[in-house]
Amino acid sequence: MPPKPLPDDWQRALVVAAHPDDIEYGIAAAVAVWTAAGKEVHYLLATRGEAGMAGVPPEEAGPIREEEERRSAAVVGVSEVEFLDHRDGVLVPGPDLRRDLAGAIRRHRPELVVTGYFGPTWTPPGVSPAYLNSADHQALGQSVLDAVADAGNEWIFPDLPEERWSGVQYIAVGELLDPPHEVDVADQVEQAVASLVEHRRYLELLSDESVEDQARQIVDMSTLTEDGRRRVGFRLYWG
Repeated sequence: MPPKPLPDDWQRALVVAAHPDDIEYGIAAAVAVWTAAGKEVHYLLATRGEAGMAGVPPEEAGPIREEEERRSAAVVGVSEVEFLDHRDGVLVPGPDLRRDLAGAIRRHRPELVVTGYFGPTWTPPGVSPAYLNSADHQALGQSVLDAVADAGNEWIFPDLPEERWSGVQYIAVGELLDPPHEVDVADQVEQAVASLVEHRRYLELLSDESVEDQARQIVDMSTLTEDGRRRVGFRLYWG
């Protein structure tokens, strides 16, 4: 069955990621579609990605990566970027993370919550050896799903100062392999590449290839289908 378009009967979205640059590995192209259509999109980062730059101490890397994420968000029309300051690399699924996420959901009051793929591997079922997904991605994803319910329940985390929010209509989880829903991003490819290029200091440490070439390859990998279409895929859940 071909993918269906992602519903657009919402006005405000909160995109939740573990690290700076996670959103730019595909989802930012969809964000560019949404902001161009007049929708309001906010970003929420669980960590500052301070453990992600080889040879750069966390106290130096964290501010670099935060600034790169803010510039990257601006390229696709996002002006509000919040960081929760959990430690990079050791996110723990459970009440502490859920509490912080629920508080953020109550503050931002989205109708759509978006997060990245959080399965155990990036590899299709049955393929071995497989590419493992980040432990932080796995920890965050399930916590995001749980926190949407927590945000709407007045008896869970009653110490949170924010008023409860039960207005999330959908949760969209990034899906590369066989997405039931998709956003057509054919007109946003260059904007998505430019957004990822803003993570320049980070990407320079990953490869000898130019940052621009790396960004284009990554966006191609995450949006280009075998038949030449451009899309960002999602699996959808009720809020």
